[in-house]
Amino acid sequence: MNSSRERAGKGEGRLCGSSRPIWALTALHIPLMASLFAGKVLLVNNRDRDEVETERELCLVLENRVVLLYFGAAECPRCRRFVPRLKDFFVRLTDEFYVERASQLCLVYVSRDATAQQEEAFLKSMPKRWLSLPFGDEFKRELELRFEVSEVPRVVVLKPNGDVIVGNAVDEITRMGPACFQNWQEAAELVDRNFRLAEDFDDCARRSITDPLRRLKYKLGKGEESRSEEQKEEGDESS
Repeated sequence: MNSSRERAGKGEGRLCGSSRPIWALTALHIPLMASLFAGKVLLVNNRDRDEVETERELCLVLENRVVLLYFGAAECPRCRRFVPRLKDFFVRLTDEFYVERASQLCLVYVSRDATAQQEEAFLKSMPKRWLSLPFGDEFKRELELRFEVSEVPRVVVLKPNGDVIVGNAVDEITRMGPACFQNWQEAAELVDRNFRLAEDFDDCARRSITDPLRRLKYKLGKGEESRSEEQKEEGDESS
């Protein structure tokens, strides 16, 4: 399989993971970071494993953020030593218990786990804001080739336009903790979004395919409650 750079060099001009040429993505005003995952599905690490798959959803999740690609494996000894620091780093920058507003930060877990069970067990103890690729998705291998990942753990730090800020931030996160994010934020030239709360991102960016069913169930439930109240009132009047 040819890399995205090789394909672009041959005149196809396509980004890794997208069936569309770069000019088409640009015409649609899709940020380069979102185009990296165009045509792919990202899973939110919540109970429902909500899917982020449409171009609009990908843009909302990835635009104007520092994006971390964490390459790791649950059973890797080095990863097991590092991941508590990574988890603490992420939580202290995004959890409302520590910050008034979540930092403009996104993390995508690119696993090398041997089984789906290992990956699932690992993610259960990780922040719910983490994203991941579906187990067995071959796009993981493409990302490893693209960013020259030969061993794990590895954290690639990206600008919103897809440029690499840090090729491997494992040592930096281990030594500095959340303090290193300020440097990345400045390098990424993010637009400050004080006007947009973290809850806005949660509400509009990540919806699962079961949302319509849940909304319908809610409406039906509310309708049954209303009918019950009406019947109760009629009974009271007749007695």
